[in-house]
Amino acid sequence: MNDVTTQVTTPDESADAPGPAAPLPPAAPGRARRVIRTALPVVLAIAAVGGAAAYTSSTVDSADHSVRTVLWQEPERKPGKDPAGDVARGRASTELSKLLLPVPIGYRLGPDIGEMGNDGEQSGSKAAAAVKESARGLAGKERRDYEKRIDELRIEGTAVRSYVSDGSDLLVETQIMRMKDKKAVRNLYNVRSDLFETIGIFRQGSKIQGHTRNAKCFLLRKDSEGGEDPIVSMECMAYDGELSISVSASGTVPFDRAAVAELLKDQLNHITSPGEYV
Repeated sequence: MNDVTTQVTTPDESADAPGPAAPLPPAAPGRARRVIRTALPVVLAIAAVGGAAAYTSSTVDSADHSVRTVLWQEPERKPGKDPAGDVARGRASTELSKLLLPVPIGYRLGPDIGEMGNDGEQSGSKAAAAVKESARGLAGKERRDYEKRIDELRIEGTAVRSYVSDGSDLLVETQIMRMKDKKAVRNLYNVRSDLFETIGIFRQGSKIQGHTRNAKCFLLRKDSEGGEDPIVSMECMAYDGELSISVSASGTVPFDRAAVAELLKDQLNHITSPGEYV
């Protein structure tokens, strides 16, 4: 990305790649169990539309690790001219799609995010149904409680867009979910960040300039068995009024966490001032 101005408070992944991350202090067992039991179903559901980490993991399973890993290869076809605008930068035909950051310089639209494609949207009823569908493993009272919790979120719609760097070494998926209750959005953000901080498999990622109170990023910890995974994952969450924002990124080592932080910063600024951060 050109003209990057984000001040990231953590060094680039290449700088700390040789050494393992410092362990988090152990969380109180009672609190950890309580947070996971009450929050995990909803957190997994909200993340169900995405899946960059799962996609890239399956992509590199059979890859030749002696050469540079490519996360996504551009198909040999060009989109037709669309009278609605430059579709290569993402559509902007609905209220929610206008809030998604247009594809910036240095990126292109990425792979599909499930049935929603790489630049899709679902209405409130369909979005809620998709979230509920992610609870196929639950049964009886647990499933009913889970679905009740989803109904209480009062989801109005979801929009997603995926981005791949021109070097094909960074994949980013962004999801915006609108809910009727701003308090529910704020609570969901707090619950998700508490969960990521508690379960111990993530460490703090980059801070987002200008959004330290409403945005957080977490890096998946390196393999505790000492294996060298060629893919690094970073999960970010944020909120703005009635909007819940999720960013899931995966990339090869050295992982450019500053680029992910810049995308999230621009996404949040775009929501505030559409048209200025494109």
